[in-house]
Amino acid sequence: MSEIKVGILTVSDRCSRGEAEDTAGANLKDLVAKNTLFRGQVVEYCCVPDEVDQIKEMLLKWCDEKEVNLIVTVGGTGAAPRDVTPEAVKEVIEREATGMCINMMTQSLKVTPLAMLSRPVCGYRSKSLIVTVPGSKKGSEECLRFIAPAIPHAIDLLTGQKTAVEKTHEQLQAEGIKTRHGHHHHHHPSHQPHCHGHHHHHHHQGHHHHHASESGNSESKADVTTVCRRPRKSPYPMISVSQATEIVLSHAEKGSTKTLPMHEALGFVLAEDIFAKDPLPPFPASIKDGYAIVSQDGAGIRKVGGDATAGCGPEDYKVTSGMCIRINTGAPVPPGADAVIQVEDTELVKESEDGKTELEIKLLKAPSVGQDIRPLGCDIAVGEKVLASGTLLGPPEMGLLATVGVTHVAVINKPTVAVLSTGNELQEPGEQLKEGHIRDSNKTTLVSLLHQHNIPVVDAGIAKDDPTLLLAALRKALDQASILVTTGSVSMGERDILRPVLTSDFGAEIHFAQVFMKPGKPTTFATCLYKGEKKLILGLPGNPVSAIVTSNLYLLPLCRKMSGRSAVENTCIKVKLSSTISLDPRPEYHRATLCWAPGEDFAMAYSTGNQLSSRLLSMASAQALLKLPPRTEQTKSISEGSLVEALLLGM
Repeated sequence: MSEIKVGILTVSDRCSRGEAEDTAGANLKDLVAKNTLFRGQVVEYCCVPDEVDQIKEMLLKWCDEKEVNLIVTVGGTGAAPRDVTPEAVKEVIEREATGMCINMMTQSLKVTPLAMLSRPVCGYRSKSLIVTVPGSKKGSEECLRFIAPAIPHAIDLLTGQKTAVEKTHEQLQAEGIKTRHGHHHHHHPSHQPHCHGHHHHHHHQGHHHHHASESGNSESKADVTTVCRRPRKSPYPMISVSQATEIVLSHAEKGSTKTLPMHEALGFVLAEDIFAKDPLPPFPASIKDGYAIVSQDGAGIRKVGGDATAGCGPEDYKVTSGMCIRINTGAPVPPGADAVIQVEDTELVKESEDGKTELEIKLLKAPSVGQDIRPLGCDIAVGEKVLASGTLLGPPEMGLLATVGVTHVAVINKPTVAVLSTGNELQEPGEQLKEGHIRDSNKTTLVSLLHQHNIPVVDAGIAKDDPTLLLAALRKALDQASILVTTGSVSMGERDILRPVLTSDFGAEIHFAQVFMKPGKPTTFATCLYKGEKKLILGLPGNPVSAIVTSNLYLLPLCRKMSGRSAVENTCIKVKLSSTISLDPRPEYHRATLCWAPGEDFAMAYSTGNQLSSRLLSMASAQALLKLPPRTEQTKSISEGSLVEALLLGM
């Protein structure tokens, strides 16, 4: 399912008159913007009074003209005389979605018996789904959460997304097999009026995933017991790094839009153009410390009429012929003055008896009109575009937002990444090391890498090499993130079970599982539909260096693109080798440190030593990955002093 277009219609007499704050509608907007319930974007938001005609008018406009996928009405569903939202919605919908109402009511009654007073209505009009929720912040969020698992599939059905629908039904059918063997127990009615087959199926599908991810008692369908019959060679074709990168980025969808306070927007990409509301400077300002004067008076003696400092109002003083005002850099130029002369071009003629006040000065040079004055709006004019949509917000951009008085900005949501390590031998770093075990360094390394690049990350723990345990860990991770990164379990060993679990239990499509590179050959990329949302899975090798190299090549560019950035590839430069390096049969990403010598055009690259993929020390001081070509009969090494391309790390 692509991003769901959401409209939130708050129905309240008091909110529509500005007598009360719409906390419930604002909360739902925030939940959608954060992709808490499903992948969506609020495209319409409005508040109308409790009037049937006005409610209908807005619903019809959003359904028939705006083609909003999901419309959530907030409020007006109770028993009070002015609660008329259900009546208005019933006049708009063409078909009812009774199952959603039943689930909403059933779950609400578990929270409070007063829910029996609510009158929810859910239904379809053309390609839009309309649902009603209560007007309270708590009740509206709870009710939307109750039906959220079914919403993406409902929208897929309404909008004719055949591929997504088929994948969901395949997952449902697989889950249904486990149901018949007693793995799940349904609590929903077996017969639901007005629900056709597709809607009925998805209701159960959402229920299944919810229990499987939380209870962890669902068994994997992946059969990894026939060790003798496992493939001796990878069934997946070998592809190049450039092909792998292209495939990964082709599945990156830009995140939804959300609004943040300006001070929280650092590192995000703007989703809107920013225009100046005021000119900069907002007044004619002095460029120098000196005196504000009338230029046509020329050089000579001036009486000093006071001083103007930064922060004072321009109306505090007025300059006339024969006089001047002492002025500081950045201060507003007083009315009457058309030039500023710097203090270095003047000399004192007369002072007060106590020496504290200048009375007369002499201008040593004749000034010109406009001299050392920044005109009003010379830096930024009113209405000028100061930042374009798609701009990455760094410190200078943040300063510019502050300059033009922006307090909130619309930005592109960043993807959340879950990091999961796999392996029976792994322990958390703080645990006492058991015999035959090692501490898990991959998760710490990758979580730190993502933090370094300001990407939201979830520590998904360590999964054992057991299909059912791995299935539970994968589900838990996918519940929390749009990108899942795993380390280990992707090679050819009998316990490398990630791909079988992904294909058997999630219906995942493996896009590639062999890359012509060193390190990182078994890197795997897959996608699947999970709870109605597309999930991206990057399976990295378990060797520490392989994991961090492939993360820099694939994971970081993927996150950048989904965050809305235009420049997603890593920065590469030409460097000079400090020593001869033997080539590998595969293209190699050789770890190196860089040194810039004065007068040299290129940095000198120094190898970090032994390049074994298990040797994390080779990455400890590395600043770059040298992109070395594969060995050929003609070229077995690259000589000292040769120029090679280097991918910079940490940028």
